Amino acid sequence: MEYFLGVDYPTLWYLVIGLLFSGYAILEGFDFGAGAWHLFLKKDLSRRIAINAIAPVWDANQVWLVIGGGALFAGFPVMYATMLSAMYVPFMLFLMFNVLRAVAIKFRSDEEMLWWRKTWDYVYSISSIMISFLLGVVLGNILQGFALGPNFAYKGDMFFSFLSPYAIMVGLTTLSLFMTQGAIYLLLKTEGRLHARLTFLLKKGMIFFIISFGITTLYTLVFIPEVTENFRANPLYFVVPLISFLAVANVPRLASKKRYMLALVFSSLTMAFLLVLVALQLYPTLLISTIDPKYSVTIYNAASSQKSLGIMLTIVVIGTPLLAAYFIFLYRTFNGKVKLDDTSY
Repeated sequence: MEYFLGVDYPTLWYLVIGLLFSGYAILEGFDFGAGAWHLFLKKDLSRRIAINAIAPVWDANQVWLVIGGGALFAGFPVMYATMLSAMYVPFMLFLMFNVLRAVAIKFRSDEEMLWWRKTWDYVYSISSIMISFLLGVVLGNILQGFALGPNFAYKGDMFFSFLSPYAIMVGLTTLSLFMTQGAIYLLLKTEGRLHARLTFLLKKGMIFFIISFGITTLYTLVFIPEVTENFRANPLYFVVPLISFLAVANVPRLASKKRYMLALVFSSLTMAFLLVLVALQLYPTLLISTIDPKYSVTIYNAASSQKSLGIMLTIVVIGTPLLAAYFIFLYRTFNGKVKLDDTSY
């Protein structure tokens, strides 16, 4: 086993993939959330402004998914193959809704007919909701475990087993968090009546999140004690949920003071800390086997060769500053309130 700064390569790659998917959740979270609110905006002008608030960045945010998926395949190919086999249906639905969402953004304002715009409004909003929900469903299944047998073969039902009560609860919690994130981002980009409408919607979104998060947390503690085993063994881990709670509590306080940028930061930190919780609950397991723990996929039995991981970590060290610089430039360039012109969607 090779190490860097006292940490073995599989653990480092576990952290890298966690950071990539955290970046995806935070950045795509606000534009999925913005899309989820779309049908709650009644006027055509309001809907155009909301779409153009995310227009310069939504496709760039997809980069995190592409890199994260590639990193998962390169670093833990066994986990990649096993999870796609177990979650084939939700991943296919996820890809379908991603395509529909992209088409809706591009096509919506190409024609003036009311029926045309309303059709794509529904496609855009429903796709955003379903993508958010499906991401949470996949996460819920990862926490709950899969029916994995010898050679990491999936033995469960391919079509409906992914819609367990717990997975649905995690899906709704994810949707509510993305909607909160999306409302805050839109408040940063809008003004006037639309801004007032979004202030009202943000309050509803935060209530939705607090209720769904509370129910999911209680269900986890009562019915899925396996996910808290690492916390019972390492009491220091309980610092993370405490920080998460403080971050959540700060969001409505900052929003009420109209400090939306800081509210967005704390909403993003909430997302990041919740994903840290997931990582701590699972480590060093990637996929839990509900048949027998010996069939579980871990960072050690799923990892690529040590040499491959070492080379890829070198690429990460070189590429990370370039990726960070690109996104800093992108968001600084398109900072400020949305102004519609001839190039707008």
